[in-house]
Amino acid sequence: MLDKIKQLTKDTAVYGISTMVGRFLTFLLVPLYTNKFIPVEYGIQSQVYVFISILNIILLFGMDTAYMKYAVNVKNLDEEKNNFSTPYLTVIIVSFLICLVVLLLQRPVFNLLAIPSNYNYLIYYTSLILFIDSLTIIPFVKLRIERKAKKFALFKIIGIFLNITLNFFLIVKLGWGVKAIFISNLASSALTLLLLFPSILKSFRFTIDIAVLKKLLKFGLPFLPAGLSSIMIQGIDRPILAKLTDLNTAGIYSANYKLGIFMMLFVSMFQYAWQPFFFQNAQEKNIKQVFSKILTYFTIAGSLILVFLSLFIDNIVKFHFHGGTLIGHNYWSGLVIVPIILFGYLFNGMYYILSAGMFIEEKSSYIPIITGVGAAINVGVNFLLIPVWGIIGAALATLASYLVMAIAVYMITQKFYKIDYEKFKVIKTLGFVIIAGSVYYYLRYCGNLLFSYKLFILMGFIAALLLFVFDKNEMGFIKKKIGLAS
Repeated sequence: MLDKIKQLTKDTAVYGISTMVGRFLTFLLVPLYTNKFIPVEYGIQSQVYVFISILNIILLFGMDTAYMKYAVNVKNLDEEKNNFSTPYLTVIIVSFLICLVVLLLQRPVFNLLAIPSNYNYLIYYTSLILFIDSLTIIPFVKLRIERKAKKFALFKIIGIFLNITLNFFLIVKLGWGVKAIFISNLASSALTLLLLFPSILKSFRFTIDIAVLKKLLKFGLPFLPAGLSSIMIQGIDRPILAKLTDLNTAGIYSANYKLGIFMMLFVSMFQYAWQPFFFQNAQEKNIKQVFSKILTYFTIAGSLILVFLSLFIDNIVKFHFHGGTLIGHNYWSGLVIVPIILFGYLFNGMYYILSAGMFIEEKSSYIPIITGVGAAINVGVNFLLIPVWGIIGAALATLASYLVMAIAVYMITQKFYKIDYEKFKVIKTLGFVIIAGSVYYYLRYCGNLLFSYKLFILMGFIAALLLFVFDKNEMGFIKKKIGLAS
């Protein structure tokens, strides 16, 4: 069991380094944007990127996941080329047609996003970014299957580095404004595709194998509504918030939502390694015991990150460096949503772990139902709570949807792939998170959230985990690692 967990940990670390470095470098743009742009301008770019995220799912229509499912067992070069070229060429055709439609419908699209008409020119950058990015996803999946983690990481980081460099140059030096964000992204996407080109040529042929395509569509298409629902959960709150309030509020919300990056990084780097791990080890003896332990340890680790960041995010954000802060002072009113967003990301990670059985048993038809319910809850709670609580209502909608999805996937998967999870350990851990969060918000709204009180809450949370969650064997291991046991 420990060998399997070590294998997952190793893969998580390899992909995690590139993911963490890449996402963190991208996050460095948030201080730039929030210190240079007013909330309305930040709101505009966040609205467009929600649209890009939604279209990215449509352009791939589950081909990336289906390709990973069937490419891991390829036996010869001819089969490898068929398995790669069929989804890749199909994605090229579909992407081109959809991006063309987006250009033709530019006015209705931007009106729907509540973006002023003088920014309609951004649709041209948006369409090109969408098309080029769609051509890089499957090649990146190919690198993951081949376990070429170093090349995967290098290409990702090079693209991100160019994006960041151009952003700083065009915004700080040339003062180009919001359009600089999209020009930088377009250049980065083009360079990434160029770097992947040799790998693409190696496995590409100008043919679509109908038999392979049918197999891929059967497995992958259910991920289209599921993917759309997932991205709606992550981003639909911005357009709704902009419609029910204004772009200024949406900008403040979007900037503070970004502060959930550290939990998002933790979940993302785990997910990169988790999916190949459970596919490759599904038939191993006692693998369900491994899955059970992984959920427990993930929940504990994520909860520690959540509580620490929630307590000290104000201190981190308001720290001055080079005449600025992590996010501009115009956005500080939104810090109250950060703990809620972090909690949502934790449940999102738990959802990924709990859904392994659906992939293993090829029950992917349940996924669009679960994510669809999550998206419906997200939309409904947004419309219900935003008029009452503003950005807090939007954050609670995100949390509610991830929580419901985690519970739903657990209940359904247990019917055909039963795993004896350590439920009481997980529930106790989450209960201590809620207690710590309740104390935090009470002191915050009383205006009495001193630094010493934050330390006391953190130490209390850690003590609760050690006393009531870890068993004797785990405590012995911890003591040994920190040098308290002989």
